[in-house]
Amino acid sequence: MVQEGKTVLVLGGGVGGLVTANELRKQLQEPHRVVVIERSTTHLFYPSLLWLMIGQRKPQAISRQLDTLAQKGIEVVRGEITTLAPETHAIKVDGQQFTGDYLVVSLGAELAPEMVPGLSQAGYNLYTLEGMENLSKALATFKAGKLALVVASLPYKCPAAPYEAAMLLEYSFRKRKIREQVELDLYAGEAGPMGVAGPEVSAAVREMVEKKGIHYYPDQYITRVDPQAHQLHFASDLTASYDLLAFVPPHRVPRLAIEAGLAREGAWVPVDRYTLETRYPGVYAIGDITGIPLAIGKPLPKAGVFAHGQAEVVAHNIAVAITGKGEAERFEGHGECFIEMGDGKAGFARGDFYAEPAPSVKMYTPGPHWHAAKVLFEKDWLRRWF
Repeated sequence: MVQEGKTVLVLGGGVGGLVTANELRKQLQEPHRVVVIERSTTHLFYPSLLWLMIGQRKPQAISRQLDTLAQKGIEVVRGEITTLAPETHAIKVDGQQFTGDYLVVSLGAELAPEMVPGLSQAGYNLYTLEGMENLSKALATFKAGKLALVVASLPYKCPAAPYEAAMLLEYSFRKRKIREQVELDLYAGEAGPMGVAGPEVSAAVREMVEKKGIHYYPDQYITRVDPQAHQLHFASDLTASYDLLAFVPPHRVPRLAIEAGLAREGAWVPVDRYTLETRYPGVYAIGDITGIPLAIGKPLPKAGVFAHGQAEVVAHNIAVAITGKGEAERFEGHGECFIEMGDGKAGFARGDFYAEPAPSVKMYTPGPHWHAAKVLFEKDWLRRWF
């Protein structure tokens, strides 16, 4: 039997929220409501921040206004979610209450540079628009010295990003003919690049980085930064100097999810790995806010491609539940990733992360065709969902 007048509340306007809302609106006719709650007015295509860093993109070219979704029949409510009650499907946004028949929690991971003393004062955040704009300005006047890239800890969004950043910076310095005057150091709070993808992929990415003369220091966990002395301090007792610093900050689950009972302190939101439903019926969580354990004992990486796939499954299954039409689907853990290298080239990896006994991921031969594919993906993304 068709249910009438249902409301789906989508919490967050990032990758997962945007795809969920669009797919729901395509599959559900009025009087069903699709409501997106987001504190920002814009959706930013984060993968392109790496190009913005080296002057190849402007903010307006890689962002879109969320209120344009109203043209598709998607309601957009701007504000801060102050209360989330999953058992009653109720939320408060700046004091105003909303109740849905279904909730899709796509609030992402919270960036927490303050967890490392001195980090935010000393360097530039690779995962924010402000950080990348300011880094781009600093790079314009940077002509010689040590540039340090620091990955604070696991997990973090888009496992390829800091390695792409290092290679794009190396490329930019060569273009500016200052490469010989710059030392590039990458300190990572992990054993190797993209470790969940397997040893072959990890070794291939490391080789790509080190072939460019970038010094790579794995298993280096930053404990504090001294902005005055320009010193990095690591848990291994290593101390390193820098002239310019960029960083991937620690990530944590949003406090709202803990207060709502969706997650425990120091953990992520547990969900059914196939349906993304939480322990509360009708409440789903997708994307970076979730913690999905894999057969190897590590969690599914935090990446937009997974948020996208999860969103499609959740939207479809909610539509099936409301309309009574079609069959439920499952998220099967497939993902892929471009790896920008500079010089108009990129690598590409694709695979099944739910495979057992370990994820089955293949790295394809890098080349200009993968870079072109990423450019097309950027254009298609911003056209398709707005």
